[in-house]
Amino acid sequence: MPTQKKTKVVVTGGAGFIGSNLVDALVAGGYDVHVIDNLSGGIKTNVHPKAQLHVKDITKLASIRPLFRGAAYVFHLAALPRVQFSIEYPEKAHAANVDGMLNVLIAAQEAGVKRFVYSASSSAYGDQKRMPLHETATPHPKSPYGLQKYIGELYCKMWSEIYGIETVSLRYFNVYGPRQSSEGAYALVIARFMKQVSEGEPMTITGDGTQTRDFTSVHDVVRANILAMKSKKVGRGEVINIGAGKNQSINTIAELIGGPITYVPARLEPRDTLANNARARTLLGWKPKVTIEAGIRELKSNPCPCKSGKTFINCHGEEK
Repeated sequence: MPTQKKTKVVVTGGAGFIGSNLVDALVAGGYDVHVIDNLSGGIKTNVHPKAQLHVKDITKLASIRPLFRGAAYVFHLAALPRVQFSIEYPEKAHAANVDGMLNVLIAAQEAGVKRFVYSASSSAYGDQKRMPLHETATPHPKSPYGLQKYIGELYCKMWSEIYGIETVSLRYFNVYGPRQSSEGAYALVIARFMKQVSEGEPMTITGDGTQTRDFTSVHDVVRANILAMKSKKVGRGEVINIGAGKNQSINTIAELIGGPITYVPARLEPRDTLANNARARTLLGWKPKVTIEAGIRELKSNPCPCKSGKTFINCHGEEK
């Protein structure tokens, strides 16, 4: 019998934190996975060996166009993330997060892709008076990054209305998990804390640490993406919160990791985030499964950031 042809899927940013975890799940699901990543933030070794990596820049439409031919689904995760980076380098952030996003959308639409799943951000909300945050709230982004990710949502909805390509935007809330970045000034807070502890340094908390975030496991985010690809209830530019529905203070996260703390001046960022995830339950059949306690336990069982070869717990457990 002839071998059944695999469904082609394109993942932009597939060498990055969330993207590579998604690629793993898609490969395991039997898809023909093509990764587009310029490796500015992603790591080549993150990419599953059964996926095909194309080292290309999404800001150059002509170079990425051919890669979408024959694809049924596109997951767009490539971005220059982090609020502070977008404030310090607004042109670079805009080029990747808006121009690049539009290029990917155009290439997908021209190639006849069935569905486009966009990785949006809860940064679009900014500060809101009512919690939890619902998708019907008027966006008030406080940074270029939040604005740029919101523009991507609007483009998705418009492309569905004008060109008929199915789109859906997933607003992530503070994703953490394996392969999260611990490097640089814009590292994710949980990864940064674990790296600081591994190096014998205090965890650096901005402000007083009472600000809260809806920390969401990358495993739950990956499931949401795959459900968004398959759901028959979406495809017209819907915006859907992907958050745990529970928020934790930064002080609490530091306590769960364990170690000394130091406080530094606050920076421009929303005071609190908390997702209303009812729409995800209704439209995707999704609900979070990984608690913050279980998620941090998993990270502690991973290799210690100090590169000792031991797990975080075995390397530093006695010190705590």
